[in-house]
Amino acid sequence: MNDSIVTQVIEQLQEMPDSLQRRVLDFVYKLKEAAGRDMPGSQLLQFSGSISQDDLVVMQRTIDEECEKIDVNEW
Repeated sequence: MNDSIVTQVIEQLQEMPDSLQRRVLDFVYKLKEAAGRDMPGSQLLQFSGSISQDDLVVMQRTIDEECEKIDVNEW
């Protein structure tokens, strides 16, 4: 653990109102929870090849047709 980061976070928190401190605390809890769900890539290898070739073709076609297009009127 980097004490410098912890010290900086504490200093910043002390300047915030209670409502923002609560939001930071909630965020920390969510980060901790998410970190506990990390999975090394080696554990994902068991799923390699589990998507059918037909589904892969459909996915690739959809990506090619729908992604990376700019709609100038969207914004």
